[in-house]
Amino acid sequence: MIGVAALWIAALLLIGGFALDRVLTRSIVASFDNQLAFVLNSMITSSEIGPDGEVRFNRPPADQRFVEPYSGLYFQISGAGAETFPSRSLWDRRLRVVDTHTDVKPHLYDSDEFSARGHAEPLRIAERDAILPGSSVRWRFQVAQSRETIDDQIHYLRSTLFWSFLALGVGLLILAALQTFYGLWPLRRVRDDVAAIRSGDKIRIGHDFPAEIRPLTEEINQLLAHSEAQAEEARRHAGNLAHALKTPLTVITNAATAHSPDLVDTVCREAMVMRRQVDHHLARARAIGRRAAAQSRARVWDSLEAVERAVDRLYEGVTVDIAGDHQVQVRVERQDLDEMLGNLVENAAKYGGGRVFVTVESKGATVDILVEDDGPGIPEKSRGELFTRGARLDTTGKPGTGLGLAIVRDVAEIYGGSIHLEVSEDLGGLLARLTLPAG
Repeated sequence: MIGVAALWIAALLLIGGFALDRVLTRSIVASFDNQLAFVLNSMITSSEIGPDGEVRFNRPPADQRFVEPYSGLYFQISGAGAETFPSRSLWDRRLRVVDTHTDVKPHLYDSDEFSARGHAEPLRIAERDAILPGSSVRWRFQVAQSRETIDDQIHYLRSTLFWSFLALGVGLLILAALQTFYGLWPLRRVRDDVAAIRSGDKIRIGHDFPAEIRPLTEEINQLLAHSEAQAEEARRHAGNLAHALKTPLTVITNAATAHSPDLVDTVCREAMVMRRQVDHHLARARAIGRRAAAQSRARVWDSLEAVERAVDRLYEGVTVDIAGDHQVQVRVERQDLDEMLGNLVENAAKYGGGRVFVTVESKGATVDILVEDDGPGIPEKSRGELFTRGARLDTTGKPGTGLGLAIVRDVAEIYGGSIHLEVSEDLGGLLARLTLPAG
């Protein structure tokens, strides 16, 4: 950042300094030229033709430097076939006259003609041609002044610009460095806090950070909280699975120790219970892993059609009707959505009277999936027991998928959804309202 700032500052200052130098230099030269042109025009207006045909002034030049030898300010009037009229300041020198062009207006240019004679005096010359009254000769009026004055001014100007812009550039660079150093200092504090969290000295990043850094620290803290929640979820599931398997194992052990005559039936029954519990917790673990890996999308209608085909094969006398938005999506892995909908629809087909009605309703940020049946329903006070950890919906011995309503609730909550049991107003049986985040 400091290097880029230095390059950018240097480029801008060079461009700005060059432009300013051009403007000010031209301004100095233009002011100098205006003075020369003024003197030249004044000299022409005060010139006249004398009795002998020579040029003379009707009033003496106002600037005394015209009479001081080598003063740096000179004039010269020359014409074809006429004697040249130089200023006394030229002394033994003469200005060069080029007859190849006619200067109707003041012509200004630089000349080093005096440098060839050892004086090394650069000149700025203004010249103009004029025909004076009473004469047919085209006279060349020339005013020359040493460039040392404007050269000194330009040199002083450029020196001032150089040191000023150098100081400005160094100051801006120091400011950019300080701004970068102190601006990024909170990130070093974030790094130190993360290192302290890793070593166990802290559990969260502090909140005393600038407003620009605070969103980053809040996201890191939320990530830490999410990781802790996942770790706690894993520990809780391990404990739940151990607790769920403990009772069947105890039953099998007691039956085997007592040499029970129905040992085979007991082992098969309890093995099914353990398998159901293992499937329950594995489904939750898969859902958590998928949710953490990516925000998946699944189309509800595709899952419902697949579940409908499976239920039609299992329950020939059951009719499943689906209605609602065909294109709506939810932020759930397709396999988890199939498991939740399959469990709900299969329960409705198993315990209902033969009709199952599924409705898909889009609610903006969420999607409601209503599964209704025409069965006897469940009393309101007993509905909460179906979601008890480890409880099974199947209490009559009927075959099922091996996943209870508890796993539907758990998987839905993992994705930020929920499930509620209500009374179906249309069919009179149970209504399961599954709410999931819209995709």
